[in-house]
Amino acid sequence: MQQYGSIKPGQVWLDTKGERIQAHGGSVTFIDGYYYWYGENKQFTDPEKHIWHWGVRAYRSADLYNWDDIGLIIPPDTENENSSIHPSSMMDRPHIIYNKKTKKFVCWLKIMEKDGTQSETVLTADVFTGPYTIVRERLYPLGMSAGDFDLAVARDGKAYYYFERVHSETICADLTPDYTDVTGYYSTHFPRSHPPYVREATAHFVRGGKHYLITSGTTGYMPNPSEAAVADTWHGPYTVLGDPHPSDTSRTSFHSQISSVFKVPGKKDLYIACADRWMPNAMDVPYEKYERAYDLLFRDDSTAAERAEASEIMRSLPKERTALADYVWLPLRFEGGRVVIDWRDEWRIEDFD
Repeated sequence: MQQYGSIKPGQVWLDTKGERIQAHGGSVTFIDGYYYWYGENKQFTDPEKHIWHWGVRAYRSADLYNWDDIGLIIPPDTENENSSIHPSSMMDRPHIIYNKKTKKFVCWLKIMEKDGTQSETVLTADVFTGPYTIVRERLYPLGMSAGDFDLAVARDGKAYYYFERVHSETICADLTPDYTDVTGYYSTHFPRSHPPYVREATAHFVRGGKHYLITSGTTGYMPNPSEAAVADTWHGPYTVLGDPHPSDTSRTSFHSQISSVFKVPGKKDLYIACADRWMPNAMDVPYEKYERAYDLLFRDDSTAAERAEASEIMRSLPKERTALADYVWLPLRFEGGRVVIDWRDEWRIEDFD
């Protein structure tokens, strides 16, 4: 069976059974000596059959290269079509944090509702691998339509929720002590007028006492330029540092979208940007083409002719086939306070102190 001794960004990554890894929009956590990678299971995704996901799948590894499939930690609810985890429900980006006080693993899921709003489903479990029980469904945090997000826990146990207020701005909200809701206290960041410039897919990490956020623009599954920002506190204010992929002339974050940043335990300064290459079949499409389409579609002053132009561009884009999406994992480096991600065809964890 396939054995890996390195990470090769953008290449097909198989598990130890020889199957494509299905942990999209995912994150990595370290528990009791093992790495766990979890995310959206897209193996059966087919828009024509109204299948968006098939639950949340997880993998376990001792080396970050070779991953054992440990199955669905949150299976889809195939019986109830109104369930937020029914396969037809547009469920994305699971994030799981551990609450030391309640001794519960808490998972948040983003749900794109049929009415165009975006809500959250919250589940808890006694162990990471489940079973998970839904404790909140169709939660609109702070009364907002809440998009892509990240969860983070401070050393003192307080937890924070960073999310996209849909097509508007980024929000940092305090979580309740049980991590299943927001307290009502929040701050706002990066206000933008409309897609594709609104920030989504927020990934938070801490280094040297500084708080960093890496975000994506809003262009569906098509890639776009990332943006990094830094602050002294959880709530900021955040200073925008620019695109962390300065060598990427395509302005597509190396044709990927970062979903999380993982600090490797035992390594002095190794942070991995874990990204999905959602559209391997669209790497020859220039960003400027669909940037214009999104701008015209969402800009208030677009003319009818411009909106027709945008619609034509959107129809010409390749069809999404997220079951065949690949992964782009790359190490971060830091130039002073700046975050930089360089392209590497292949790299090894062992090459870092």
